[in-house]
Amino acid sequence: MKINFISNIHDTIFHSLRSWAEQSSGNWNILIGSGFVLLLVGGILTYVFHKKMGNADERTTQISLKSALIILCVVILCDVIFPKEYMWQIFFLFKYALAFLASGIYLAVRYKKDFF
Repeated sequence: MKINFISNIHDTIFHSLRSWAEQSSGNWNILIGSGFVLLLVGGILTYVFHKKMGNADERTTQISLKSALIILCVVILCDVIFPKEYMWQIFFLFKYALAFLASGIYLAVRYKKDFF
């Protein structure tokens, strides 16, 4: 019963996204474009705050390791959630975009808290 309920929610969310994306090439391009924008923003945010933290010492090493752990956790979580039967290239893009964005947000919050 519980697995069927989760499967229905999963199919409802991702099947509607799939049908919307397949309606026209414009929708498909919006999906890919938004994925690349998220990936670019997350990558730049992560890179900038890693550079702002400066050289590695005992405090910044721990922050960097926590950032890498967040990336790993988001990638694993997205592997569990996203479907693998269809649109896996798009979800691969969103998986890493969300991972870098989560890491960048963590670094921004931690930088503001520790360095200001």
